Amino acid sequence: MTRLLPLGTRLARPVLALLVVAATATGCSDAASPEPDASLIPSLGSGSHSHGTGYGDGTTTEVHDVRMTDIRLPARAGREGKVSFEILDPSGKPIKGYVEAQTKLLHLYVLRSDLSAFRHLHPTLRAGTWSAPVTLPTPGDYRVIAEFTVRNGGHKDEIILGGEGSVGGPTPAHQPAKQAASDGAVRVALEGTEDALATKRMAVRVSDRRGRPVKVGAYLGTTGHITGFHVATGAMTHLHPI
Repeated sequence: MTRLLPLGTRLARPVLALLVVAATATGCSDAASPEPDASLIPSLGSGSHSHGTGYGDGTTTEVHDVRMTDIRLPARAGREGKVSFEILDPSGKPIKGYVEAQTKLLHLYVLRSDLSAFRHLHPTLRAGTWSAPVTLPTPGDYRVIAEFTVRNGGHKDEIILGGEGSVGGPTPAHQPAKQAASDGAVRVALEGTEDALATKRMAVRVSDRRGRPVKVGAYLGTTGHITGFHVATGAMTHLHPI
């Protein structure tokens, strides 16, 4: 079974406030041998982790004349609705030439402005509009961030765009972020975050309910994904632990 485990944690220096690890259960035939630590890969805005050119960090709706428009979110929290948007090329037409990356044409992240709620979705494209069903737990302001790759002549451009929307409903009392996440069977925690800025490395410990290490299999083309957001700016980075 595949799990998305949200981790709300603040580093000693305010860099990442929300982290998510996606991993498959023990016993997969393509499971990789775990390494003692993880490689901290920079965001697309400062150097991509694949062979394309990276633009954007999710803080703006437009980079290099590629625009994210018509962002819509469910009207009410706690009910299934739809998130939708369009990605337009410099001429104002729906962009074409998407390239599959990590087994999907587009990765979508919807997160509450205070980082208390997070969704990683894979929307479908129809008549120029991307959309996906989603249930958002609490009302408030949300960031909608699209990560995708497109062909640009003889090379590929990796782009991250982000916009804002709001969801209605009664406002709940604020709840502090947790330091680790667990689904009852698997627990995920971060280690060495105090030195992550200096060393460019941190460790992700995945264990069972008894604290024993858990082997993980492939999910979306790799053994795990960590998505981090800057506390102050909301800038996104996408990491792949090894």
